[in-house]
Amino acid sequence: MGLAALEAAGLSYSYGYGASVLRDISFCLAPGERVALLGPNGAGKSTLLWCLVGVLRAEGTITVDGTTLRSGTEAEVRAKLGLAFAEPEDQLFMPTLRRDITFGPMAGGTGPEEACRAAELAIRSVGLPEEALDRAPHELSSGERRRAALASILVMNPTVLALDEPTNSLDARGRASLASILRALPCAQLVATHDLEFARALCARALVLADGELVADLPMAALLADTSSLQKYGLLASLRADDEQNDIL
Repeated sequence: MGLAALEAAGLSYSYGYGASVLRDISFCLAPGERVALLGPNGAGKSTLLWCLVGVLRAEGTITVDGTTLRSGTEAEVRAKLGLAFAEPEDQLFMPTLRRDITFGPMAGGTGPEEACRAAELAIRSVGLPEEALDRAPHELSSGERRRAALASILVMNPTVLALDEPTNSLDARGRASLASILRALPCAQLVATHDLEFARALCARALVLADGELVADLPMAALLADTSSLQKYGLLASLRADDEQNDIL
């Protein structure tokens, strides 16, 4: 069996003011695998993503593409595992997209010219023209900002991409465009979302969190066919009945 792109073993985390937010979470992602991370509000999805990049220090073991997260390896792990925030405005903080997207490579020691070439490739990979690099983030639409934020991660060539509610503020066309972009990427993806239609279109496997525990790890088709589990874990209401939206995705 080959090296996992991402492996989490026995992860537990508490904010220190009550019960644990995460309890003994274990799972693996294979290289190139796209997996949905599902669960109701408060289940621990965002907390888990922040633990995976070491912003929150969980008990247990996290290994990304052969590198185990520990003191001294945080930068290496974060170069391999890119986290896309729920709100792209939190990720785009420079006056222009060029400065946002070149920030990571240049912080890692890449020269300005090479960083700009990498930024041009990254911006094209998310379906934006190179001219967008010289625009300010606030001049873009919600969908364009989300794609630009994604480019700021892809420029680092991560092995794993973690996305927190990637369809927030997107209409049907924006959701379809983002799904198409993500399908074309070679990296493994962990997609935390309430949008089951988006998850169904993108991911073949689902992890379900409930009250800080991993309660299911199964094929997406099996989860969607299990109405009782969808109801039990608060997921049924997020399924869209609109067939037209299904066709778009």
